[in-house]
Amino acid sequence: MIRVRSVVENTALPGSDFRAEHGMSWHIETPDGQLLFDTGASGDVMLHNAALFGIDWHTLDAVALSHAHYDHTGGLRHLFTQTRPAIPLYAHADLFRERYDKTRGVGMATPRDELAACADLRLSAGPAEMLPGIWTTGEITDRSFFEGRSASHQIKTDDGSGWLPDPYRDDVSLVLHTEQGLVVLLGCGHAGLLNILAQVKQQFEGNIIAVAGGTHLMSADDTMLQQAITELATTYGSPRLYPCHCTGERAFNALKGAFGDRVLPGPAGTVLEFA
Repeated sequence: MIRVRSVVENTALPGSDFRAEHGMSWHIETPDGQLLFDTGASGDVMLHNAALFGIDWHTLDAVALSHAHYDHTGGLRHLFTQTRPAIPLYAHADLFRERYDKTRGVGMATPRDELAACADLRLSAGPAEMLPGIWTTGEITDRSFFEGRSASHQIKTDDGSGWLPDPYRDDVSLVLHTEQGLVVLLGCGHAGLLNILAQVKQQFEGNIIAVAGGTHLMSADDTMLQQAITELATTYGSPRLYPCHCTGERAFNALKGAFGDRVLPGPAGTVLEFA
């Protein structure tokens, strides 16, 4: 059994004591161990919601980061006050590049040397197995389909004299091998939902049975949304979808209209189980 808990999300389960925050964090528990994928924005919400789940941070085996943006990495300082020292932290090698929304910094708030003092940094552009059957995708290199872009996301040129669109090289997702098939967990999906799924299909054996997380379809136009729906239906056999965080209400409703009860939200407090 693999259990996936939504620890931080823009919304929380109605009527519960879980708190909401703009951000994303997933806790994954397997028979071989447990890891955290992203940390939300503040750390406060992550720790509060984890306590409601009964998560013991001292038993955490690894941390993975989907990309550098603050709403996925802001809780790192809080997290590493709770964990065992020097646990592995998996992320793309481009994680510490400064990132901006227009000219406002939105990247990592925790410096590299501070993280290196409390975690074993395992930064790579390639895929990595963190626990048996639990992998990062590595960098999404083929971007033939549309990406999950924001027009205002920028990086500085190497000489610091100008600006370039953020290439989102650091955007990675997780792949969970279950007896039923593959589960894909997304942070924001900046590399593009369909690009991510295409690389997972190429790299890993098995059918994709579920996709959960931020898909960044909030910026997708009607043509892009229809392409996503068509590909999900014809190439991937209509997997279960838990689109949340940066998906956007319009895109969620379009997916719901196409796939019905196979599409559900993933607010903080949600628990997904896969045999």
